[in-house]
Amino acid sequence: MKQIDFENTSIGKSLFATALPMFVAQTLNLLYSIVDRIYIGRIPGTGSAALGGVGLTFPFIIMITAFTNLYGSGGSPLCSIARGQKNTARAAEIMNIAFFLLSVTSVILTAAGELLAIPLLYAFGATEENIIYALPYLRIYLTGTFFSMTATGLNPYINAQGFSETGMLTVVIGALSNIILDPLFIFVFGMGVKGAALATVISQALSALFVIRFLKSDRAELRLYLLPLREFKKHVSTVRDIISLGIASFVMQFTNALVQISCNSMLSRFGGSLYISVMTIISSVRQILETPILAISEGCSPIISYNYGAKRPRRIISAIRIMTVCALIYTMVVWGAISLFPSFFIGIFSGDRSLLAAAVPSLHLYFFAFPFQTLQYSGQTVFKSLNKKRHAIFFSLLRKAVMVVPLTLILPHIGGLGVNGVFMAEPVSNVIGGVACFTTMLITILPELKAMM
Repeated sequence: MKQIDFENTSIGKSLFATALPMFVAQTLNLLYSIVDRIYIGRIPGTGSAALGGVGLTFPFIIMITAFTNLYGSGGSPLCSIARGQKNTARAAEIMNIAFFLLSVTSVILTAAGELLAIPLLYAFGATEENIIYALPYLRIYLTGTFFSMTATGLNPYINAQGFSETGMLTVVIGALSNIILDPLFIFVFGMGVKGAALATVISQALSALFVIRFLKSDRAELRLYLLPLREFKKHVSTVRDIISLGIASFVMQFTNALVQISCNSMLSRFGGSLYISVMTIISSVRQILETPILAISEGCSPIISYNYGAKRPRRIISAIRIMTVCALIYTMVVWGAISLFPSFFIGIFSGDRSLLAAAVPSLHLYFFAFPFQTLQYSGQTVFKSLNKKRHAIFFSLLRKAVMVVPLTLILPHIGGLGVNGVFMAEPVSNVIGGVACFTTMLITILPELKAMM
């Protein structure tokens, strides 16, 4: 696979070369869970209830993603900066410490999840009606935690080395496996939600094996190995650096879990199980439509980090401008599509008419201020890529923990809003949080970059 030169290739070409494979990878990565939901929603007789049950497992799955990002998103910008400084040994050290952290954490999360699955699901809003679908799905899914965290957590280090096509292939392998195995296990073998979870675990295992094999091969610039505990103790400062930078991504994902829990709780109270299924669908639609923004921002991140390490500020400013404009154009198009064709997006997951009737107005509310999401992602990407830990953490907390969670709990009680109040919390936070994050980035980062010129 061809390695991208972040220092000499034009910013536009570099961004296209990293973002396009990352877009494909991100899109296919969604298929691990999205395909599950599409098939589960079409199980005869129980599809809608099963879809709501699987939706209850999202907070724990998001927490696994939060820990994965803690070490993946936390270490990969540092790895890119080290490469920009021509310090390959330091870059390899960061990657291997991250692998150790991913491995140990995955074992702990698996054990904790298996032991606490039932009380956690009830805390997330489960009822006797839907826990019969949520519990078996979660317990099987948890057995693949190591594979999930390894594949997703190490992939940023492949991209940081400039092998974006290999990073894409990592996800392609698992996603295509999931597409093939899902209908086989769910319908042919009659395993239902258990089959969906098992297909996901097998697919994640194939992705993880590919990642490990590549990073241990001669093709990789940075070679992977498992640090012995005695050596790991020597790298406490590097662990601190990885975690302190990754905490922003961790907080963002962890607060996503809190938002999901809050939404499920309020929707169960004001709308019942039907609206938990509605939120499952809307969350799935959002995951699909956010993918290009993630690809653009994550594709730009190693370019910004590398050139920051190489002290080339003009290339950083150019990357920020291109990233923001591309993402803004895309989100405007999406907002228009949601406004005109809401039934199409809902119909991807379910043909249930009662579900469609409830989901369409909720979808309109939820995506009302979607273009402002660009400002949040652009600002957060710059802060993370330039190792601005405090800013990244603050704005992660501001939008989700400080605004979305309280608004989700408060708005349903105001003026008889009910379930509409739950779906209104997201656009309100998008406007306030996005503008605040992007404006702060411009005020704080641009003067520093201009001083480097």
